[in-house]
Amino acid sequence: MVAAPAPAKPKLMFTLRGGVASNPEYFGSDENAIGADLGFSFNYLSLRNGRTFGNPDPWADSMGLTFGGSFRFIEERKTDDFNELAGLNDIDAAAELGVSMRYGTEHFAAFGEVRRGFGGHEGWVGEVGADAILRPTDRLRLSMGPRLFFGDDAYSDTYFGITAAESSAALPAYDPDGGMVSAGVEFGARYQINDVWGLEGAVTWEKFTDDAADSPIVQQGSDEQWGVRFGVTRVFSIGG
Repeated sequence: MVAAPAPAKPKLMFTLRGGVASNPEYFGSDENAIGADLGFSFNYLSLRNGRTFGNPDPWADSMGLTFGGSFRFIEERKTDDFNELAGLNDIDAAAELGVSMRYGTEHFAAFGEVRRGFGGHEGWVGEVGADAILRPTDRLRLSMGPRLFFGDDAYSDTYFGITAAESSAALPAYDPDGGMVSAGVEFGARYQINDVWGLEGAVTWEKFTDDAADSPIVQQGSDEQWGVRFGVTRVFSIGG
């Protein structure tokens, strides 16, 4: 009698990124600060019942329509650190959690994300974007495309609003509405060193729009924001 095959073991694959980044010191700042850059991406999951999610090749792009999670961390804004923000209240660090939807082909991808803030702000934000994708070699992937970012009233009030109690001659009271916050573009590059190690970087540019652009915080700083990040990636495989 032939024994039944043992059930497949669960397997999880994910990628971690660690490196450095240069980003505006706060939303609307005309100065950048250098800090750590950390990232996580889900690659693949197989369950004992044979059901799978993602792609077992961590370097391959997902094709067709896929769904996933979305996360962003916003550092605290301590006004004592910036003379130009004197009188404004501090803003605690915030974590945004949500979901994402992506449609990809070999040379094109489009995505949408919705997140809810916890901590420093408790509003809703959303982002949509698209990328043209080039692969000059089997190991090098380049992408570039537009980005649109949206925030509700709670988000806009937190980072671009000024209450009557906070107001001054330099920063008059301001009550922004939600809507489109910024429009920009991102250029990204990824290089596969071997099966588990890689290099990844990106340059982003965005310009504040509508009520965000009219905020006195932005008016005395800059409505154009640049960001640069570069890091090393490592693929991890558990089980299987």
